[in-house]
Amino acid sequence: MAGNREFLNRRLHSLFGVVPVGIFLIVHLVVNHFATGGEESFNKAVGFMESLPFLIFLEFILIYLPLLFHAIYGLYIAFTAKNNTSKLGYFRNWMFLLQRVSGVIVLIFLAWHVYSTRIQMAFGEEMNYSFMENVFSNPWMIGFYIVGLIATTFHFSNGLWSFCVSWGITQSPRSQQIASYVVLVVFVVLSVIGVRAIFAFV
Repeated sequence: MAGNREFLNRRLHSLFGVVPVGIFLIVHLVVNHFATGGEESFNKAVGFMESLPFLIFLEFILIYLPLLFHAIYGLYIAFTAKNNTSKLGYFRNWMFLLQRVSGVIVLIFLAWHVYSTRIQMAFGEEMNYSFMENVFSNPWMIGFYIVGLIATTFHFSNGLWSFCVSWGITQSPRSQQIASYVVLVVFVVLSVIGVRAIFAFV
């Protein structure tokens, strides 16, 4: 019974990391990338997202609750997993370890990001180009966001590979090798989109 529950939890953890959290990550990065088009472009994109009907409800049901489950169970996995990189330094073992490390970094980054944006908005701050420009006026904050961004895009991309394996999408060694190249492209593309958005505010 306990084994079945753990199997289900791991499946849900993997699923929530891709759908809907991973999809939200992509949408969020694309919206932020509108900053490369200037202040008006970014403000219009944010305004469109903020004008979606039932936004608070959608955020809690489709983002915050799945993310909370993914984060809590991810911490359980991170601190109970038996990494064997010292004995078997294979590529996938290192990816397994880095997935857990990046997950902790992402959790810290997200906690700050949510506090400095969504919670501040709840207290009356307006989310616009000027707000983000002020955030990135601090060089330390630029570095913090870049580290958080890279950790997030890596965690998602590497998790996408694990998702394909655990859900039986890539079963053969050949398909898993191809998936490794695909998720590498995903990681690079999302990272470039995110970094360009950050520097658009600088």
